[in-house]
Amino acid sequence: MDGFPEDNPAEQLSDETEMQVDSVDLREKIQDFYLPTQLVDAIERLGGIPSSSEVTTVGVAFLDIADYTYLSQFLSPQENQDLLNGLYTAFAGVLKNHGGYLNKIEGDSIMFHYGGSIDPNVRDLSEEEAERYIARELFYSCVEMQRVCAMFNLANEKFLGEGASEESKTALRKAFTIISTLRNNFEAAQAINALFQIRIRIGANIGKVTIGNFGPDGAKQWDVVGNAVIDAKRMESSAPIGGLRISNTLYSKLLETGIADAYFDRFRREALVLGSYYRDITREELFKGSTVLLKDKKGATFDTYSVQVTPNLPESVAQQVKDLLVLGESGADRVIGLLQYYRGNPYVMNAIEDAFSASGVVLRKRYMLECMYPHQLKALREQYDNNVTQITEHVNNHFSLYQILDKLGVFQDLVKQNADSGIPEQQFSDYDHYMSSQEARIRGGYERNRAHIERRAYFFNVMFPLVFASIRSSIYEYQIDSEELETLAGA
Repeated sequence: MDGFPEDNPAEQLSDETEMQVDSVDLREKIQDFYLPTQLVDAIERLGGIPSSSEVTTVGVAFLDIADYTYLSQFLSPQENQDLLNGLYTAFAGVLKNHGGYLNKIEGDSIMFHYGGSIDPNVRDLSEEEAERYIARELFYSCVEMQRVCAMFNLANEKFLGEGASEESKTALRKAFTIISTLRNNFEAAQAINALFQIRIRIGANIGKVTIGNFGPDGAKQWDVVGNAVIDAKRMESSAPIGGLRISNTLYSKLLETGIADAYFDRFRREALVLGSYYRDITREELFKGSTVLLKDKKGATFDTYSVQVTPNLPESVAQQVKDLLVLGESGADRVIGLLQYYRGNPYVMNAIEDAFSASGVVLRKRYMLECMYPHQLKALREQYDNNVTQITEHVNNHFSLYQILDKLGVFQDLVKQNADSGIPEQQFSDYDHYMSSQEARIRGGYERNRAHIERRAYFFNVMFPLVFASIRSSIYEYQIDSEELETLAGA
């Protein structure tokens, strides 16, 4: 046709071929970018994609960043992404060193595991040998992740191995730039140091699971499922911030292999060198046994152990308290939060009380004790003939802040116990007879447990709030006095 160039079939074919090559190249890039290299390498070693699942022993753990919603408000969306990428790069380095598999990342939490057909380190081991290996590497990975997190907070990259990729180094540098920028801002430095602390909790378990391919066609995932995974997640949700919670099964394996004793010796040596309050910790305190209540399982329970990881945790928390003391009401509220969280830890509580004393915060222990034991304080008033100074001195000499808050915890445990239900529930026969028995049971139970209900209400609405209101008031008093001294110094 006049005025139009003729189509060139050779050129058209060349363009289509180039597009196909670009498409194949892009697909390969996408697969390389998103598929876990560790999984691909393992499947290549197996000689093909496993066609069926297997039931085997796996060590699984969940890690979660505590209170990240609060921390993220200091950062832009891009900074949040860069910080998390750097943090997860650090954790992935720990797993690489120990041979663990990073199963998934979900927002501010990750899941990882050891064992199964894609773990080359257990392939030639007996079942007993594999369990010992899994227990050891899982436990020490969790411990190392906590310690790497502490170094990450200091923008310290010493944990990064010599063979780290440039991409990993870049991710860490971006994260460290964010941390350094925040902390080098003179006006915000103290607030950032006190408030912007990335802390993690980890739950770990070992047990039988089903491991294999899960998901619909086009969205397959290599995953592990089973009660051992569910329990590990439950333990993470109740794990101590800055520490671990492990199952009784995993703890038994650590005892059997001597790992628990070796870890205890190492922890004590480190605490001693650091001059930490933890230098006198016992093994029972380092591995603290407790029973976890499963509310979603109708009150079922399972035995666990919380594990301390950071030898200088008491000093670290005490320093954070000192930094928070000068930050007004928001700082006072965060201190109260720390006290409520760590009140069951005598070493941390003693460090905090010493920090209060060194800073000049005057706690009113006599008032707090009177809120809980009015009759005991009445006896002291009679003993010292209402001499307030002597009564205060007696209380201060005989009760630490930890002991007072520990007694508060005893009260809390008592009032949280379920009241006696009394008459057993009757079988349904007809509406009138059933409702008559129900009314007698419910009203009778209320009358029998009225005193318990009143004690519970008094504790949560009066005693507990007053004790912490007293501490908060002491902090406010300190803050006002400090401001007045600064004003006088400036004048």
